[in-house]
Amino acid sequence: MSILVTGGTKGIGLAIAKRFAKPDTDVFLNFRADQASADSAKQEIEALGARCHLIQGDVSTPEGAQAVVAEVAAKTDRLDQLVHCAVKVLPEPLLTVDPVTFTEAINLNGTALVYLVQPAVKLFRRGSTVFFLSSRGSRTVIPNYAAVGAGKSLAEALIRYLARELAPLGVRANCVAPSAVDTEALRQVYGEKTEEILAAAAAASPSGRNVTHDDYCSLIEYLASPSAAMIQGQVVFVTGGEYLAA
Repeated sequence: MSILVTGGTKGIGLAIAKRFAKPDTDVFLNFRADQASADSAKQEIEALGARCHLIQGDVSTPEGAQAVVAEVAAKTDRLDQLVHCAVKVLPEPLLTVDPVTFTEAINLNGTALVYLVQPAVKLFRRGSTVFFLSSRGSRTVIPNYAAVGAGKSLAEALIRYLARELAPLGVRANCVAPSAVDTEALRQVYGEKTEEILAAAAAASPSGRNVTHDDYCSLIEYLASPSAAMIQGQVVFVTGGEYLAA
Protein backbone atom coordinates (compact mmCIF):
# COMPACT_ATOMS: atom_id res chain seq x y z
CA MET A 1 0.00 0.00 0.00
CA SER A 2 1.25 3.50 -0.76
CA ILE A 3 0.05 7.03 -0.12
CA LEU A 4 1.20 10.45 -1.36
CA VAL A 5 0.29 13.48 0.73
CA THR A 6 1.09 16.97 -0.52
CA GLY A 7 1.75 19.31 2.35
CA GLY A 8 2.24 16.11 4.30
CA THR A 9 4.90 17.16 6.78
CA LYS A 10 2.69 19.35 9.00
CA GLY A 11 -0.81 19.72 10.39
CA ILE A 12 -3.69 17.98 8.66
CA GLY A 13 -1.49 16.40 6.00
CA LEU A 14 0.80 14.80 8.56
CA ALA A 15 -2.15 13.58 10.64
CA ILE A 16 -3.60 11.81 7.59
CA ALA A 17 -0.23 10.33 6.67
CA LYS A 18 0.17 8.96 10.19
CA ARG A 19 -3.27 7.35 10.06
CA PHE A 20 -2.20 5.30 7.01
CA ALA A 21 1.38 4.67 8.18
CA LYS A 22 1.61 0.97 8.90
CA PRO A 23 4.29 -1.69 8.39
CA ASP A 24 4.90 -2.46 4.71
CA THR A 25 3.37 0.87 3.66
CA ASP A 26 5.16 3.49 1.56
CA VAL A 27 4.32 7.00 2.73
CA PHE A 28 5.38 9.79 0.38
CA LEU A 29 5.40 13.23 2.01
CA ASN A 30 5.63 16.21 -0.31
CA PHE A 31 6.82 19.54 1.08
CA ARG A 32 8.03 22.79 -0.42
CA ALA A 33 10.69 24.32 1.85
CA ASP A 34 10.67 23.48 5.58
CA GLN A 35 13.32 20.76 5.81
CA ALA A 36 13.32 20.64 9.61
CA SER A 37 9.58 19.86 9.74
CA ALA A 38 10.04 17.30 6.97
CA ASP A 39 12.79 15.49 8.88
CA SER A 40 10.65 15.46 12.03
CA ALA A 41 7.65 14.12 10.11
CA LYS A 42 9.78 11.37 8.60
CA GLN A 43 10.80 10.23 12.08
CA GLU A 44 7.16 10.13 13.19
CA ILE A 45 6.09 8.07 10.18
CA GLU A 46 8.97 5.62 10.48
CA ALA A 47 8.25 5.18 14.20
CA LEU A 48 4.90 3.72 13.12
CA GLY A 49 6.68 1.07 11.03
CA ALA A 50 6.10 2.56 7.56
CA ARG A 51 8.67 3.46 4.93
CA CYS A 52 8.76 7.25 4.60
CA HIS A 53 9.95 9.08 1.49
CA LEU A 54 10.36 12.87 1.56
CA ILE A 55 9.77 14.64 -1.77
CA GLN A 56 10.61 18.31 -1.93
CA GLY A 57 8.80 20.12 -4.72
CA ASP A 58 6.24 22.75 -5.70
CA VAL A 59 3.06 21.10 -7.00
CA SER A 60 1.47 24.43 -7.96
CA THR A 61 2.84 24.02 -11.50
CA PRO A 62 2.30 21.12 -13.93
CA GLU A 63 6.05 20.55 -14.10
CA GLY A 64 6.44 20.52 -10.34
CA ALA A 65 3.53 18.13 -9.82
CA GLN A 66 4.81 15.81 -12.53
CA ALA A 67 8.25 15.75 -10.91
CA VAL A 68 6.76 14.82 -7.52
CA VAL A 69 4.69 11.99 -8.98
CA ALA A 70 7.73 10.81 -10.96
CA GLU A 71 9.62 10.37 -7.69
CA VAL A 72 6.76 8.25 -6.38
CA ALA A 73 6.79 6.17 -9.58
CA ALA A 74 10.52 5.59 -9.17
CA LYS A 75 9.86 3.73 -5.92
CA THR A 76 6.51 2.00 -6.47
CA ASP A 77 4.23 0.89 -9.29
CA ARG A 78 1.01 1.70 -7.41
CA LEU A 79 -0.57 4.59 -5.57
CA ASP A 80 -3.52 3.75 -3.36
CA GLN A 81 -4.16 7.22 -1.92
CA LEU A 82 -3.42 10.65 -3.32
CA VAL A 83 -4.18 13.37 -0.76
CA HIS A 84 -3.82 17.04 -1.70
CA CYS A 85 -3.34 19.10 1.48
CA ALA A 86 -0.75 21.66 0.38
CA VAL A 87 -2.03 25.20 0.74
CA LYS A 88 -0.77 28.74 0.19
CA VAL A 89 -2.30 31.31 2.53
CA LEU A 90 -2.52 34.98 1.57
CA PRO A 91 -4.24 36.78 4.46
CA GLU A 92 -5.04 39.88 2.42
CA PRO A 93 -8.12 41.53 0.86
CA LEU A 94 -8.76 40.82 -2.81
CA LEU A 95 -8.67 44.52 -3.63
CA THR A 96 -5.02 44.85 -2.62
CA VAL A 97 -3.49 41.39 -3.05
CA ASP A 98 -0.73 41.03 -5.65
CA PRO A 99 -2.34 39.41 -8.73
CA VAL A 100 0.68 37.24 -9.55
CA THR A 101 0.94 35.88 -6.01
CA PHE A 102 -2.82 35.39 -5.93
CA THR A 103 -2.66 33.33 -9.14
CA GLU A 104 0.10 31.18 -7.65
CA ALA A 105 -2.10 30.54 -4.60
CA ILE A 106 -5.12 29.61 -6.72
CA ASN A 107 -2.97 27.18 -8.67
CA LEU A 108 -1.73 25.44 -5.52
CA ASN A 109 -5.02 25.59 -3.61
CA GLY A 110 -7.16 24.45 -6.53
CA THR A 111 -5.79 23.65 -9.98
CA ALA A 112 -2.89 21.57 -8.65
CA LEU A 113 -5.41 18.79 -8.11
CA VAL A 114 -5.48 18.24 -11.88
CA TYR A 115 -1.71 18.67 -12.18
CA LEU A 116 -1.28 15.79 -9.70
CA VAL A 117 -3.98 13.40 -10.87
CA GLN A 118 -2.98 13.45 -14.53
CA PRO A 119 0.48 11.87 -14.03
CA ALA A 120 -0.74 9.72 -11.12
CA VAL A 121 -3.37 7.89 -13.21
CA LYS A 122 -0.80 5.36 -14.40
CA LEU A 123 -0.14 4.42 -10.75
CA PHE A 124 -3.77 4.10 -9.67
CA ARG A 125 -5.41 0.72 -9.21
CA ARG A 126 -9.05 -0.21 -8.78
CA GLY A 127 -9.87 1.00 -5.28
CA SER A 128 -7.41 3.90 -5.31
CA THR A 129 -8.76 7.17 -3.93
CA VAL A 130 -8.08 10.86 -4.48
CA PHE A 131 -8.77 13.20 -1.56
CA PHE A 132 -8.84 16.97 -1.40
CA LEU A 133 -8.95 18.81 1.92
CA SER A 134 -11.44 21.65 1.73
CA SER A 135 -13.01 24.01 4.28
CA ARG A 136 -16.10 26.12 4.87
CA GLY A 137 -14.27 29.02 3.22
CA SER A 138 -15.07 27.39 -0.12
CA ARG A 139 -18.72 28.38 0.38
CA THR A 140 -18.74 31.01 3.12
CA VAL A 141 -16.95 34.35 2.92
CA ILE A 142 -14.20 34.63 5.53
CA PRO A 143 -12.21 37.89 5.76
CA ASN A 144 -8.77 37.73 4.12
CA TYR A 145 -9.34 34.11 3.07
CA ALA A 146 -10.16 34.55 -0.63
CA ALA A 147 -6.98 32.97 -1.98
CA VAL A 148 -7.68 29.81 -0.02
CA GLY A 149 -11.48 29.85 -0.19
CA ALA A 150 -11.70 30.48 -3.94
CA GLY A 151 -9.01 27.87 -4.59
CA LYS A 152 -10.84 25.28 -2.53
CA SER A 153 -14.12 26.12 -4.25
CA LEU A 154 -12.41 25.48 -7.57
CA ALA A 155 -10.99 22.18 -6.31
CA GLU A 156 -14.42 21.03 -5.12
CA ALA A 157 -15.73 21.54 -8.65
CA LEU A 158 -12.72 19.75 -10.11
CA ILE A 159 -13.28 16.79 -7.78
CA ARG A 160 -16.75 16.32 -9.26
CA TYR A 161 -15.40 16.31 -12.80
CA LEU A 162 -12.49 14.05 -11.87
CA ALA A 163 -14.83 11.64 -10.09
CA ARG A 164 -16.84 11.25 -13.29
CA GLU A 165 -13.71 10.45 -15.31
CA LEU A 166 -12.04 8.25 -12.68
CA ALA A 167 -15.09 6.14 -11.79
CA PRO A 168 -14.82 3.86 -14.87
CA LEU A 169 -11.26 3.07 -13.71
CA GLY A 170 -12.50 2.03 -10.27
CA VAL A 171 -10.89 5.10 -8.71
CA ARG A 172 -12.76 7.47 -6.38
CA ALA A 173 -12.36 11.21 -5.75
CA ASN A 174 -13.86 13.04 -2.77
CA CYS A 175 -13.38 16.12 -0.60
CA VAL A 176 -13.25 16.18 3.17
CA ALA A 177 -13.80 19.53 4.90
CA PRO A 178 -13.09 19.75 8.65
CA SER A 179 -14.12 22.77 10.67
CA ALA A 180 -11.47 24.78 12.50
CA VAL A 181 -8.36 22.74 13.31
CA ASP A 182 -5.33 24.30 14.98
CA THR A 183 -2.80 24.31 12.13
CA GLU A 184 -0.07 26.60 10.85
CA ALA A 185 -2.34 27.67 7.98
CA LEU A 186 -5.11 28.66 10.40
CA ARG A 187 -2.65 30.70 12.45
CA GLN A 188 -1.45 32.46 9.30
CA VAL A 189 -5.02 33.61 8.66
CA TYR A 190 -5.99 34.63 12.21
CA GLY A 191 -2.65 35.39 13.84
CA GLU A 192 -2.96 36.37 17.50
CA LYS A 193 -6.73 35.82 17.34
CA THR A 194 -6.34 32.08 16.65
CA GLU A 195 -7.06 30.93 20.20
CA GLU A 196 -10.15 33.15 20.31
CA ILE A 197 -11.36 31.73 16.97
CA LEU A 198 -10.86 28.14 18.13
CA ALA A 199 -12.68 28.79 21.39
CA ALA A 200 -15.57 30.42 19.54
CA ALA A 201 -15.78 27.50 17.13
CA ALA A 202 -15.96 25.03 20.00
CA ALA A 203 -18.65 27.08 21.71
CA ALA A 204 -20.68 27.36 18.49
CA SER A 205 -20.58 23.64 17.76
CA PRO A 206 -23.70 21.69 18.77
CA SER A 207 -21.28 18.90 19.71
CA GLY A 208 -19.57 21.18 22.21
CA ARG A 209 -15.99 20.88 21.03
CA ASN A 210 -13.60 21.46 18.16
CA VAL A 211 -12.87 18.84 15.54
CA THR A 212 -9.80 16.69 16.27
CA HIS A 213 -7.41 14.95 13.90
CA ASP A 214 -9.10 11.63 14.69
CA ASP A 215 -12.48 12.95 13.55
CA TYR A 216 -11.55 13.66 9.94
CA CYS A 217 -8.87 10.94 9.69
CA SER A 218 -11.47 8.32 10.62
CA LEU A 219 -13.73 9.61 7.84
CA ILE A 220 -10.91 9.51 5.31
CA GLU A 221 -9.98 5.99 6.38
CA TYR A 222 -13.59 4.92 5.80
CA LEU A 223 -13.85 6.67 2.43
CA ALA A 224 -10.65 4.92 1.33
CA SER A 225 -12.11 1.51 2.22
CA PRO A 226 -14.10 -0.85 -0.03
CA SER A 227 -17.16 -0.08 2.11
CA ALA A 228 -17.28 3.38 0.50
CA ALA A 229 -16.99 2.11 -3.08
CA MET A 230 -20.06 4.05 -4.26
CA ILE A 231 -19.25 7.40 -2.65
CA GLN A 232 -17.98 9.56 -5.49
CA GLY A 233 -17.43 13.26 -6.05
CA GLN A 234 -18.71 14.38 -2.67
CA VAL A 235 -17.74 17.11 -0.23
CA VAL A 236 -18.15 15.71 3.28
CA PHE A 237 -18.02 18.23 6.13
CA VAL A 238 -16.71 17.21 9.55
CA THR A 239 -18.04 19.92 11.84
CA GLY A 240 -19.99 18.39 14.70
CA GLY A 241 -23.11 20.06 13.31
CA GLU A 242 -21.71 23.59 13.00
CA TYR A 243 -22.80 25.88 10.10
CA LEU A 244 -25.33 23.44 8.65
CA ALA A 245 -27.01 24.51 5.40
CA ALA A 246 -29.22 22.93 2.76
